Amino acid sequence: MFQQRGTILVTGANGGLGSAIISQLASSPELKAYDGIFIVKNASSATALRSALKAPRLRAVLRSHEVISLDLSRLSSVRKVAAAINTRVSSGSIPAIRAIILNAGYEEFGKQTWTNGLDMAFTVNYLGHWLLTLQLLQSMDRDKGRIVWISSWAQNPQDRHNVMNGAFNDAKHKVMISDDLEPLAKGTWSLDEDDRTNWAAGYRRYGASKLCAVAMIHELQRRLNQDPLLNNISVLAVDPGGMATGIARHTPWFVRVVVFLFAGILGSLLVRLFPNGTWRTPQKSARDVLAAALDNGPLPLTERPKGLYLNGSELGDYSSEAKDPNKGRVIWEGTVRYARLKRDETILQNWQ
Repeated sequence: MFQQRGTILVTGANGGLGSAIISQLASSPELKAYDGIFIVKNASSATALRSALKAPRLRAVLRSHEVISLDLSRLSSVRKVAAAINTRVSSGSIPAIRAIILNAGYEEFGKQTWTNGLDMAFTVNYLGHWLLTLQLLQSMDRDKGRIVWISSWAQNPQDRHNVMNGAFNDAKHKVMISDDLEPLAKGTWSLDEDDRTNWAAGYRRYGASKLCAVAMIHELQRRLNQDPLLNNISVLAVDPGGMATGIARHTPWFVRVVVFLFAGILGSLLVRLFPNGTWRTPQKSARDVLAAALDNGPLPLTERPKGLYLNGSELGDYSSEAKDPNKGRVIWEGTVRYARLKRDETILQNWQ
């Protein structure tokens, strides 16, 4: 089922889905030869992760684990953490990275903030993750390594959930990527000051950051496929569905009521009836994410599940913009520019 030996890296390990992933690791004897790196914004206040780590079976399952503090909005910190992990892998202190699970998420409602002139959601959800991944490529298992982006239906304006909520009704918001990444990177594509709803602008910015991430299952995968050292690494994305997690607690009150009712009270029942439906439990989605990161089947998963977009445990549909190679190049070139990536920071040959 799982390949033995390797490191599993999870960002956002203190969130609802992240801590569920850690709990799933704690109950999976198949993972006893793996090491864990669990990344949180602030290790001293990671209460959900600490609770998951207290599971009595965890110490008997994972070979070792460590918790690392990292603010993904600070690219200098991303560089330091990536360098430290690379040093540990190259020295043999920990094994090569078998899976990178890019789970950390940030969404704003009723406010808009920036970091170094860039939209906060764009930086945390996408840019920081992208930079971390590009720097850690040198430490990945070059035969079986996988990079898993956690997605959302917010990335696709045509998704039925977005048609119903009306967030993308305005014609100017139906297309996210133009000929330059700047409007998304700086948040001007969906400004809070132009929003009368107090939620839609932030939701659109969150969706735009997820679109950039999903585009990497093609654009990053294409570049990896061309690389003689890295061409066995797979990039895929998973939509975990609607869950009662930390992000949901920051949504407008009427959204919280719906999430509490369907994902909270009725979540377990709905998952049994509709395993990949709108509403799911963090536990079910954690199993799907770990399967995407480590399993070789059943279909659609294979030994090298390159370029897959999964809705839970099945193939899912996603934005046509993420599939467009021209828009993929726009996203990539803008990302390199805003991350200020340099040649000596990644082993990817075709990085520019």
